[in-house]
Amino acid sequence: MFQQFERLPPDSILGLMAQYRADAAPLKVDLGVGVYRDATGATPVLECVRQAEGLLLAEQTTKAYVAPAGRAEFNEAVEALVLGPDHPVRRERRARTVQAPGGCGALRLGAELIHLAAPAATVHVSDPTWGNHVPLLGGCGLRLDRYPYYEAAARRVRFDAMLERLDRASQGDVVLLHACCHNPTGADLPPAQWDQVIELLERRRLVPYLDLAYQGFGVDLERDAHGVRRVLARLPEALVAISFSKNLGLYRERVGALIVVSESPDRAEAVNSHVLKIARGIYSMPPDHGAAVAARVLTDAKLKAGWLTELEAMRVRIASMRTLLAAELRTATGGAGFDFIAGQHGMFSLLGITGEAVARLRERHHIYMTADSRVNLAGITPENARYVAAAVAAEHSGSA
Repeated sequence: MFQQFERLPPDSILGLMAQYRADAAPLKVDLGVGVYRDATGATPVLECVRQAEGLLLAEQTTKAYVAPAGRAEFNEAVEALVLGPDHPVRRERRARTVQAPGGCGALRLGAELIHLAAPAATVHVSDPTWGNHVPLLGGCGLRLDRYPYYEAAARRVRFDAMLERLDRASQGDVVLLHACCHNPTGADLPPAQWDQVIELLERRRLVPYLDLAYQGFGVDLERDAHGVRRVLARLPEALVAISFSKNLGLYRERVGALIVVSESPDRAEAVNSHVLKIARGIYSMPPDHGAAVAARVLTDAKLKAGWLTELEAMRVRIASMRTLLAAELRTATGGAGFDFIAGQHGMFSLLGITGEAVARLRERHHIYMTADSRVNLAGITPENARYVAAAVAAEHSGSA
C-alpha cells in the first residue's frame, strides 16, 4: 500500500526549528517559529493559567467527554470576548460557537462547513498569508485564489489592488481576512479601510472568514476585534476562527473556537447541527483541559484581571522590540528603510530582503528566519537587537 511514497521535505517552519536546535554556535537567534518569548527567550506559562490549572485540578472529578461542541461556558466566554457582550448578532441569536482543537482545528472545521455548503466556492486568501492557511483550507477540496495584500519591497499594503481583485470575485465566494496582527507582514488595515472592505463584501455578496489568532497582541482586546465586530454587524453570514495559543500561551493545549453567524436564529441552529456533525466525523470530541483553563480565566474576575495585566506586558514587550530593532537598523544601515517595523502590529514583520540574504544570515550569523524574511519580533531582546541589525544591514547591503 505505501510502496509509492517518497519521503517529503520537512515543513519549512519545523525544519527551521530543527536547524536552529542543531546549531552549536554560542550566539544564535531564532526569529522563525511563531511563539511568544519573554526577554529571557522562554515561552512562559502565564501565572493566571497556572492558578486556573490548580483550581481545576483540585475540583475535577471526572475525565468523561464534554460534548462535540465543547465546554459551554468556554463557548459563551469566547463569544463575549470576541464580539462583546451586546453585539447585534448575539442579541439576535444568530451566532453559534463551538470549541475546536486550536485555531488550526477551527479553520479546518470552517473550511469543511464551506465545502459542504458550497463545494464550488472559491476561498480568496491574502498574498502573502500564513503558510498553513493553504493546506488547512485547501486540504478539504476547496479552491483557493490569492488577492494582493502586501508588497514587501515597498513595505506597504496594496489596498487598492486588494479591492480591485476582490471586486471580481464571484457571488458566494469566501474571503479570508486576518482580523489583526497580519501574519506574516504585521501590516493591518485601519478602521476606514475595514469599512471599505465591508462595503465590497456586502455589494458583491461575499462571505467573510476572519482569522483571529492574536487578539490582544496588536493594540488591545477591544480594538483588535474591531474588524470582526464591524463585519459581523453588517453581513448576514460569516465565520470567525479563534486561537488562544498566543494570548493565553496555551500552545500545546490546542485551544480554539469557531463562530458561525447565520441570517436568522433558525438558520443558525441548522448550520450548527452540521458543524457538530463535521466535528464528530473528524475528531469526535475536542480536548477539554485547555478550554477549561481558558473558561476559568475568562469568567473569574480575579484571574481575568491578572490575565489582562500579563497580556498587556506581552504586547508591550513585542512593541518595544519593534521600536528597538527599527532604531538599531536605522543606525546600522544609515537610513530609514526599516522604520516601518515600529509602526506595525503583532509578532511578525517581513523585512523585505532576498532569500539569498536570509540564507547568509543563517549560515554566517546564525540568525534564523523564514525564507520570505518573516521575523518574529518576540525573538528580539535588548541583548541581541544590535547584533541582528548589524547582520541584516551587512547581508542586505551585500544582496543589493
